[in-house]
Parts: sequence; C-alpha cells; structure tokens
Amino acid sequence: MTKPKLLLVSPGFHGYWMTIRDSIVRLGYEVVTHVYDAPGNIQERITNKILHDLPERFRPENLEHQVTEKAIAVFSEQKPDIVLVVKGDQLGHRWWETLERSGVRYGTWMYDELRRMRYTDELLHHIGPIASYSPADVQDLKSRGFDAIDVPLAYDSHMKIAPSKETHISFVGARYEGRERMLKALHQAGIPVRAYGKQWSRHWWDVARTRQFKDPGLPTGRDLDRSQAYGVMAASPGTLNIHGDQDGFTMRTFEASGVGGLQIIDRDDVTRYYEPGTEVLTYSSTAELIELCRRIVADPQWAQKIREAGKRRTLAEHTFDERVKVLETLWL
Repeated sequence: MTKPKLLLVSPGFHGYWMTIRDSIVRLGYEVVTHVYDAPGNIQERITNKILHDLPERFRPENLEHQVTEKAIAVFSEQKPDIVLVVKGDQLGHRWWETLERSGVRYGTWMYDELRRMRYTDELLHHIGPIASYSPADVQDLKSRGFDAIDVPLAYDSHMKIAPSKETHISFVGARYEGRERMLKALHQAGIPVRAYGKQWSRHWWDVARTRQFKDPGLPTGRDLDRSQAYGVMAASPGTLNIHGDQDGFTMRTFEASGVGGLQIIDRDDVTRYYEPGTEVLTYSSTAELIELCRRIVADPQWAQKIREAGKRRTLAEHTFDERVKVLETLWL
C-alpha cells in the first residue's frame, strides 16, 4: 500500500524540523521537507535576516514574495497529499491560496504566541486547522470559531546525548536581565551555577559577535548544540528552566526532564504536564530557589528520585513521537 506523501514546511529553528520529520515517518508517512528560512546564497541569507528582524510595517513585500514563491515551487514539484506547516508566518497570502485551491489537506503548528507572529485575523482563516503550544491562543481561537487544538512542545527521545561532566546547577538559554539577576543571586549565595550560551560566554568570538561586553559575574560556557545541551542538563545536579513572557511551555520543559535531568522551573502551572515535588521542582522566589538548590546539592538521593520520575513521565507522554499522533488529527 502506498504511503501518503506529506510535505513538511518549517523554519530551521535549531533543527527541530528533522525531529518532526522523523517522527512523522515513524507514523507511516512518506515525508519531504522544505525549510523556508534555510540559509542559501548571500542574497538569500540577507533576505532571511530581514524577514526575521524587521517590524511588519517596514518589511519589503518582495522579500516575503521570494520566500513564498520558493515554497510554492516545492509544493508544485512534490505534489503532496498533505502539508504540515510549522509556524509559517513568513509565508505570504499566495502560499495559503495555493494550498486552498489545490484541495490538499493541510494544517499549521505554532510554537510561539500569536501576538509575536505576523498573522492577521484575516489570514488565520486560510491557514487550515491550527495546533498551538499556547493554551491561551487555543482558547481565544476556539472562542472565535477557529478550528484549533492544544499541542505542546516535546522532547526528542531519539537525539543522541553527548556525555558531560557538569557539576554545577546549569542554565542553558539566552541572557536576559531577569535570568541574569536570578543566576547571580544563586552564585552570590554560594550555589555552584553555570550559564551556557553565546550571550553568556566570555570567549572572544562570542563577545565580539553578541557585543555582550559586560561579564555576567558567574561561571559560563559557550553555545551548545542540542546534543551537548542534553548532556549538560542530564549531568547537572539540577537544571534551571526560566521562562519569559510566555503562556506556553518551552521545549526545555520537556527536554530537561526527558534527558533525566532534575528540572527546576519557575512556573506552578507546569502541573499541566508534571507533578511538582515528585517529577519536577518549582519555585516562586529567589529565596525559595536558593533553598531548593541547597537541598539538591545536600540530598542527591532525593534529587535522583525526582529526576527519574520526570524522565519516566516524559518518555511516556511528552515525546515528539506522541505529539505527531495528535498533529495527525489536523488532516485526518
């Protein structure tokens, strides 16, 4: 029996498109992919940079046109039975009109809040059934008559974990003021903590390219690829998950526990996915976080039980293989 052919149209976004692709293949589909913001020649790199960075009102229409036409060309060449678009807000009206006219089954998965994307209310009516990691967006969309479902992010259970010997409480992520303040407080309290990422790094090249000339005042490491980040989180006594202005949960929420790390997260509403105190640790103040970290260091047996429970829960419920089974309902 011929497998249905699915075209996955996705941004590069740390290579997660490969993870999604492989999970859909395991579900029984033939999958072809188009990474719509993949770097190409110099002109294409400049185009993608402008599309990412410019406010909507300043974005030249011809740049969106180039990205859109390239995606349409791939669709026309591949002739898929199904199209899954990930995020997709760099694609113009003509892309969605092409899908609508073709009669192909399609849907869209969003890993960001709508308020940070370029979709207009009018365009949302043309992007097919919507899956979003944001519960608030799903509730709002459904209240306005859109076909929307809640599909959180996930852990890539097939990614190789690079071995690490990290002995510090770890944080892997971007350097924001609130995060820096929290990590410095831990460091000043005598907690062994290390922050990883190009904005934290004191390597000369990272300082030059990020222009982060001010030393954060705590141990740091360089940017990590996903395999290395998994290794650091797994080896650390505990790993921090500090959110920003989000109502959805980051990929890190499922990765930190999935790799067998002890996740310390700043959101009590993680109860949607994990049991605080049993599978993850939550905190609501700097003082509470300091005390948690001290206990983690002092009582590794207690910490080990929590990390094992979090990993079990993740592997059972929160992998990409599980998520694509829900995404499949967008086109069935």
